[in-house]
Amino acid sequence: MPWILLTLAGLFEIGWAIGLKFTDGFTKPLPTALTAGSMVISIVLLGLAVKTLPIGTAYAIWTGIGTVGTVMLGIFLFAEPVTAIRMGCIALIVTGILGLKFAA
Repeated sequence: MPWILLTLAGLFEIGWAIGLKFTDGFTKPLPTALTAGSMVISIVLLGLAVKTLPIGTAYAIWTGIGTVGTVMLGIFLFAEPVTAIRMGCIALIVTGILGLKFAA
């Protein structure tokens, strides 16, 4: 169960990171509210997950999920560049996430 909570926390981290783009500097009320809600949910789920998971592992995985997801959505939603170096770095992050998950 803590791994599910951690995964959900990471997904909500992606939501708030992408949501920031839509808030227009926090001037749009609905995107701002959804982004803030995603932030709270993400932190609460992370807090629940670290009750049983090691904090270093959980935090690294949480940020890794958020990083990879945000980069991938940035590519698809905002036409951010796709380069071999960026994709290689994403592969390294994914490898690190998997390594931490299986080492925990």
